[in-house]
Amino acid sequence: MSDLIVDVTTSAGATLKVQTGLFINNEFVAGDYTFDTVNPATGKVICKVQGADVNKVNAAVDAAEKAYETVWKQTPGTERQRLMLKLADLIERDKEEVAQLETLDNGKPYANSLFVDVPGITATIRYYAGYADKIHGKTVDTNSFNFTWLEPYGVCCGILPWNFPLTMLGWKLGPALATGNAMIIKTSELTPLSALKIAALAKEAGFPPGVVQILSGYGKPTGEALSHHMRISKIAFTGSTLVGRQIMKAAADTNLKKVTLELGGKSPNIVFADCEVDQAVQWAFRGIFYNQGQICTAGSRIYVQEGVYDQFVSGLRAMATMGKSGDPFDMKTMHGPVISQGQFNKVMGYVESGKAEGATVYSGGKRVGDTGYFIEPTIFTDLKGTEKIVKEEIFGPVAVVIKFKDEDDVVKLANDTVYGLAAAVHTRDIERALRVAKNLQAGTVWINQYNVIENVTPFGGYKMSGIGRELGEAGLESYLQSKSVKVNMGPKL
Repeated sequence: MSDLIVDVTTSAGATLKVQTGLFINNEFVAGDYTFDTVNPATGKVICKVQGADVNKVNAAVDAAEKAYETVWKQTPGTERQRLMLKLADLIERDKEEVAQLETLDNGKPYANSLFVDVPGITATIRYYAGYADKIHGKTVDTNSFNFTWLEPYGVCCGILPWNFPLTMLGWKLGPALATGNAMIIKTSELTPLSALKIAALAKEAGFPPGVVQILSGYGKPTGEALSHHMRISKIAFTGSTLVGRQIMKAAADTNLKKVTLELGGKSPNIVFADCEVDQAVQWAFRGIFYNQGQICTAGSRIYVQEGVYDQFVSGLRAMATMGKSGDPFDMKTMHGPVISQGQFNKVMGYVESGKAEGATVYSGGKRVGDTGYFIEPTIFTDLKGTEKIVKEEIFGPVAVVIKFKDEDDVVKLANDTVYGLAAAVHTRDIERALRVAKNLQAGTVWINQYNVIENVTPFGGYKMSGIGRELGEAGLESYLQSKSVKVNMGPKL
């Protein structure tokens, strides 16, 4: 429907044709309601987007079921692979437009969208395309002939966060399509636009109607209808622990759909005195301030050994204060806005809480400008370790830097959290590095680096940071179910 496409001009002067419809059964259609999507750099409405209520969710599930039963489950892995590679090529062809939509809607610097996020989704789709024709079971040698089939669930759903819309779209679509599932994606209501562009490219690539569908909308009613749907067999969610609990409960209350959850974090970044301090500073800066701190693995709790503490915090402040905040389409911009007024208020509330509990604002702590939702990279020192800013996930550009004495001390401090998504260790002593990594309760531990995430290694959390794994070969497992077939080779009753 042409009336669902609107023209939007970016601050860089580019005019984009923005798709606003629901993508159901390979067509863009009007929704059950509309909502505004806002440019976080200006606070102004970009456009109205169509939202899905129960009716449109049911229509998407009907289309997915039909596609799976009549076409997709019979489609050879080589053909799934071809379609996935074609989709990746089309995203790469339109990389500037895709990146512009991501920056317009999310506020992250255009350089990050163009050189990190767009290459990220294409790499993930290509990585999993390589598996599409290599999924097979095993034979098991006993007195009878036994073998296994690995089969898709059928209709799956992926619910995306707003901080990395393109990246998370790739993490959900890649393994689901490679394993032969039909996938319904729900975008965040804060960042729906880039995924709708990918939907149009999926149609151009030749995916059968109903195999890839994109729904926009609020958690209620759209997400609630999907998570409670009796004909969706698996759901993958990335977002807050609070919403993850609700999705688990919905799965338990309905059809016991399989669930993978990648949730919150309060990740420790440990800096020992024997490390290369300048390098540790740079990695710590990347760990907490990349993407305005709006990243689930953010190294927001930085533990620095006493002997290098002053050198470290001085270096971190120098880096935090030299990067430019401002128009995300300016290629010199390092820090964009946080996503929304609500998130701005939440982060600034934590800054005020830190002050009230006696911590020192060593750097930052204020709004940048009077337009949009910009916050200075903020560093707190002089902490007891019991403050809210130490214990709770902030999801913004706020770091706490805490002194520690020795290895045993810092491991206890690092593990003193309900979360367990990621952690890091900086030291020249590889034995210490591996020993500490072994003792940290986290799904990913970086040594002398931070926020290096690759398609080849599994990603997920311990404790309240989630259930299951994405990426790597492990990312395929949650989209497959094993069937044992046992053949009688002779014995008769």
